[in-house]
Amino acid sequence: MSTGPHTERPDAAMPSVRLRHAVRAIVLDEEDRVLLCRCVLPDEVVWITPGGGVEPGETPYAALRREIREEVGLAVEGTPPPVWHQVIVAPGHAEGYDGVVNDYYLVRTRAFRPNGTLSDRELAAEHLTGFRWWRPGEIEDHRGPELFGPCDMAALLSALLRDGVPDAPLLIGP
Repeated sequence: MSTGPHTERPDAAMPSVRLRHAVRAIVLDEEDRVLLCRCVLPDEVVWITPGGGVEPGETPYAALRREIREEVGLAVEGTPPPVWHQVIVAPGHAEGYDGVVNDYYLVRTRAFRPNGTLSDRELAAEHLTGFRWWRPGEIEDHRGPELFGPCDMAALLSALLRDGVPDAPLLIGP
């Protein structure tokens, strides 16, 4: 039996862990700026890549296309390469789950003004209150109270821009 990152291991000594599968897009424009969403949580503000949960019966690519169209209005074409894989086990991190598995895909596009199919009220229900194009150096130099998710976003982006798409998605931290 495989016990890879997406597989739960049935074991009486280890309680079952329920992880929400989500897809996220690293949307880079022609100037290598990344589009991030401002996510306001009860205790913090975090800039994150657009994306969200994979619905039952939905493929990761279908979920990626749906989420990106809903949140920022971008029509994702083809099959963007997966570049990062993240597992966060933390109760409360994803409502109703013990954590989340995030798969990040690289999406190249021209700069655009984010305007998805979700209304401002629907975005706010998902804790999203704004969008901004960021340069990796701006993320690295940012000293405000806001955080970035993943926390080493600047270094990850710099490595991706320098080294290109990895042969297999890189396992990244929270």
